[in-house]
Amino acid sequence: MSTSREKIISKAIELLKSSPTGLRYSDFVRKIHTELPEIPVNTINGTVWNLETRVPGEVYRPARGLSRHPSFKEERIGEEGLEPPTKTKKIIREEDFYKPFADWLVNDLEECTKAIPLGGNKFKDKWGTPDVIGKREPLRSDIVKTPTEIVSAEIKADSRDLITAFGQACSYKLFSHKSYIVVPKDSSQEDISRLDPLSLIFGIGLVLFDNTNADDPQFEIRVRPHKHEPDMFYVNKCMKLIEGELFSG
Repeated sequence: MSTSREKIISKAIELLKSSPTGLRYSDFVRKIHTELPEIPVNTINGTVWNLETRVPGEVYRPARGLSRHPSFKEERIGEEGLEPPTKTKKIIREEDFYKPFADWLVNDLEECTKAIPLGGNKFKDKWGTPDVIGKREPLRSDIVKTPTEIVSAEIKADSRDLITAFGQACSYKLFSHKSYIVVPKDSSQEDISRLDPLSLIFGIGLVLFDNTNADDPQFEIRVRPHKHEPDMFYVNKCMKLIEGELFSG
């Protein structure tokens, strides 16, 4: 007869083979316990937590807390990611999200007193132009007046080029007090799990959104940005190019 540990391992592999996107640890344990209710949860925990070392040919961990069967590694699925695109999915331009995010920075997050869509090559610089840029200025009602702050954002509606997007968000810190990277909620768990700690390390704000609905993107902040002091030479160089748009009125 099979031991409890052998039953758990067998059931775990079976579940992973039927889960292309993988299983988070808590869901993994719950599913196994549902299939094997006679085995205590603690026994399941004790077997699953290092399953990739017990059966390395059957389990791998692409990100913290996520287990997946090797047959579903991204390179075998293709560049489109873990989930194949839906054929009926409405294609929305990335630019359609610039104005909604600018409004979200002002009205919901209250990070800016004014924010505008930008994009393109407005700064005429190989280091890139933010998709959205905003300013935070003290209000007349503020007792303690703070200096003007610049906030920039890089938005990606396509989750295939997040590494480049993160690099751009980092480069915006040269002339911004705060910088954001805004990525689709349906990005792979591995990508989000990497962006999360990287954003903390580099002080970048991480925001997730619904890239299928420009009318209601449901922006959700995952990591708040750290304020830092940019290089004022580049601040003034860049702001001069958009002075009329961002600082008028």
